Amino acid sequence: MKRNVIRRKTLEPKPGVDNEAESRDGGVQSVDRALSIIETLAEDDEGYRLSDLAIRTGLSTSTVHRLLATLESRRFVQFDRTESKWHVGARAFTVGATFARRRNFSAQAVPYLRKLRDLTRETANLAVVDDEFIVVLTRAESREIMRSLTKVGGRVAMVASGVGKAVLATYSDEDVNAIIRHHGMPRLTEKSIVRPGELFKELEKVRRQGYAIDDEEACMGLRCIASVVFNDCSEPLAAISVSGMTSRITDERLATLGETVREVAAELTVALGGVMPAARSA
Repeated sequence: MKRNVIRRKTLEPKPGVDNEAESRDGGVQSVDRALSIIETLAEDDEGYRLSDLAIRTGLSTSTVHRLLATLESRRFVQFDRTESKWHVGARAFTVGATFARRRNFSAQAVPYLRKLRDLTRETANLAVVDDEFIVVLTRAESREIMRSLTKVGGRVAMVASGVGKAVLATYSDEDVNAIIRHHGMPRLTEKSIVRPGELFKELEKVRRQGYAIDDEEACMGLRCIASVVFNDCSEPLAAISVSGMTSRITDERLATLGETVREVAAELTVALGGVMPAARSA
C-alpha cells in the first residue's frame, strides 16, 4: 500500500527545497531541484513565469534559469515566448506515459469506461493509488455540453476524492490512520471532510453500499461517484468513477448512479481476472 477544475495556483514557496538539498552532493542536488521544477510546472496548465517559478519552488532565479535551460535542451520543458511562460515539455509526457503503459489494464478498461459514460452521460475515469495519492490514468469524456474537467495525470489526496474514499474503505483503520498522519486532511472546499471521526463514518457507509461519493469535497460544484476494481487476491487494483457538475448529478440520481458505477466496476474486475471480496469469501 504503501479536480478537477483547472485554476491558477497561489504562489507560495515550497518549504525547505534549497536548505534540504544543501547536505547532498552536487549531482543529486541538481536532480532534486530539476524534478522539483517539473513537478511544479505540472501543477498548473497555465504555466509559470521565471520569477513565479522561483518563488513557487523556493529556488533562486539564477538556479531556476540554469536548470530550465538544461531541461529545455532535453525537451522536458518548453518556453512559450508569446506569454513568457514555461510549461511541461513533450519529453516529460513521453516518459510519464510509461506509468500508464506499465498498468496494462488501462487499455482493457477503456470499453468499460465508455459503457459507464454512455449509461450515466457523465465523464468516466480510471484511477490508481500511487504513493498514497490518487492518480487519474485515463477517462471517457461526457458528450454533454456541461461536463467535468478531470485531469489525466492529476494527483489528489485520497481523503478528498471519491476514488480515494472507495479505496480507503478496503483498508484497515490502522492503515487509514497512517495515511492521515502522513498527509493530513486538507480542507480543499467548505465541504471537505477534515475530521478523522467523520471520515471513518463515511468509510463505513462506503463499505455498506459499495461505492463512495465525493460531494463537492475536492471542488465546489463537482460531484464524483466511485467504486473499486479488485485484483485476483480481492485487493484494490484500481477504481472507476463518474464525475460531473452538481446541476447534473443531483441528489435524486446519486443512488442510481452509485449502483451503476458499482456494477460496471464488478464487471471490469471479472474481465481483468479479479475476484470481488464477497465472491471470494463465499
